[in-house]
Amino acid sequence: MPHSADKVPSGAPEIPATVPLLEPPGWAVAQRALFDLLDHAWRRFARDFTGPDGRLDYTGRLSTRDGVDDFYEVFFNWPQLYLLGGADDLLPAAERHWAGVTTQLTELGMLHDEFERGYDWFHQGESLLLFYFLCMAAPDRWAERALRFADLYVDPAHGNYDPGHRIITRPHNGSDPTRLGLFDGDVYPWLPQEADTYGYPLDWLPEAGGGPYPLSADPRLGPRMRDRTGAGDTAVNLAATGLVLNAWILSGDERYRNWIVEYVDAWRERTEANGRLVPDNVSPDGTVGGLLEDRWYGGHYGWSWPHGWHSVGHAACVAALAAATVTGDDTYLSLVATSLDELIGRGRVMPFSESDSSLPPKWEAELGPDVHTPTLHLPFRHGDLGWFDYNPATLPVPMALWHHTGSAEDRARLERLRKAEGFDWRTVRPFRAKEESGHEKAWFAFLAGDDPDYPQRILAAAQAQVRHRLRRMDRYRGREVDEADIHVWQQCNPVVTEALVQLTWGGPQVLYGGGLQQARLRYHDADAGRPGLPPDVAALITAIAPEATTVELVNLSPDAERTVVVQAGAFAEHTITAVRHTACADDAWIGDLYDYGHTEPTVTETQVACDSAHLTVRLPASTRVRVTLALRLRSRTPSYGG
Repeated sequence: MPHSADKVPSGAPEIPATVPLLEPPGWAVAQRALFDLLDHAWRRFARDFTGPDGRLDYTGRLSTRDGVDDFYEVFFNWPQLYLLGGADDLLPAAERHWAGVTTQLTELGMLHDEFERGYDWFHQGESLLLFYFLCMAAPDRWAERALRFADLYVDPAHGNYDPGHRIITRPHNGSDPTRLGLFDGDVYPWLPQEADTYGYPLDWLPEAGGGPYPLSADPRLGPRMRDRTGAGDTAVNLAATGLVLNAWILSGDERYRNWIVEYVDAWRERTEANGRLVPDNVSPDGTVGGLLEDRWYGGHYGWSWPHGWHSVGHAACVAALAAATVTGDDTYLSLVATSLDELIGRGRVMPFSESDSSLPPKWEAELGPDVHTPTLHLPFRHGDLGWFDYNPATLPVPMALWHHTGSAEDRARLERLRKAEGFDWRTVRPFRAKEESGHEKAWFAFLAGDDPDYPQRILAAAQAQVRHRLRRMDRYRGREVDEADIHVWQQCNPVVTEALVQLTWGGPQVLYGGGLQQARLRYHDADAGRPGLPPDVAALITAIAPEATTVELVNLSPDAERTVVVQAGAFAEHTITAVRHTACADDAWIGDLYDYGHTEPTVTETQVACDSAHLTVRLPASTRVRVTLALRLRSRTPSYGG
């Protein structure tokens, strides 16, 4: 049965915080200040860009199959902020926005029965992040929808899954089985700017006679694209496992577990047969390359076009983690790890300014002046001429693998990437991509013990991001939004959570291709009976190794006691096997009545036994405690209710 996340787990061992808080650490003050700023910011956005029912202020139409993700993505991290400890009314606000946008998109003809009619999983994965966090925050209210959505894939009657060939039947899939191919008109709606950036989807096909053709009439973007890449399975469909994993966590129904295993097994076998490099296309008869003259590359949103590793790698990682989660078998991670290592092995050292990257705006913001610094670049795409589209090494996938396993092997991969980098991983720049990530390298340096100032610098960068978005909101508030500019809401969304996820949960930001949240620890406010840090409480995780996951908890309130339930894992999937914590049993530091100051408190460590997914920490006013937890990873069945 689904659990309710507003029911705080009971029966956990309890420890008190007894070390006095005399000089609040800067990171703690900055963290609570960020919570306050975010509370102001999301309310401003809701006021300025949404209607009474939660929909976005948009009166236009959507002329292609694209756009659903751009409406939902605006709010993807709002319930995530609630789970971190955001305002009580943030959850109902996020639920209202999901409902309003869903009604809006249904009126625009984009949804059927509250779900995408049919589109690729690069975009569907982005669309569903808001939904996944709502399920995490209020599972009782969202379970019915979650199971109904997952059944679109698990139940073959809906037409999305062929159990005989173990494939999702088409690249564009969803709630409307009549939505076939990749577009509704005569040609794929490919714009000149996109063509210049990414090239042709089928660049190995010669131009048809009678050309040259404009994009709006090129047969390669019409019947040939529909026939070659508009049917069968694609690697990016692997992200659908996130939807099914969400249903399994909510229900425990073995149907969902079995589907994940069956589907991921099929792709793992294809990967092994392809030299341990995940292929990107499977024809309707179950053969790799069957529609592409035996090419393992070239599928829709695959290795050749448009994003390569950026879409294939993230989808494969979502699937690998889903299969490992439901089975406890980490060998499933090879589905993505072997492809990652292949790219690393083909890396080249060059300045980004000399690369052939198709994503210059992303990297120019992230690298700053280091665009001219020689550093390791990995090839993101592959075509008939080999590997191309070289980009600096990105960490979402290798960080997700290491976070899941905690293994020396996965950590060593990160260390090798750091050693090969041409610039300092401790660098923090105040950029914000739509994925709301990108600071994993500096976070890893902090976890490695090399950058003790990182918490305050990443919190300052987060402040800068919010304040920049507030000014951008002022600029675009009240303007009529054209269809071409529907990204304006994402660009104005002032909710930033990456820093809080890293520092308080000890996890990377969620995989934007449709993953579920990873976290070493989460928290519940015992007094309020809800998830998240209580008011006035700040948390800093300084180590996430299984044998020593360390968190410092600080109660900044001068007069109110707070009680925090610490949860091991995003889904209470870990077991706390031992607890060490700081203590101050002697209050002699206060001094006598006529002393002019205080002495340094005597701090010791105490160890208590534990065999639970939870630990209760009682924090009297102006106290702090450092807790070191030994964890047995993934030793419990994941649950949204703890």
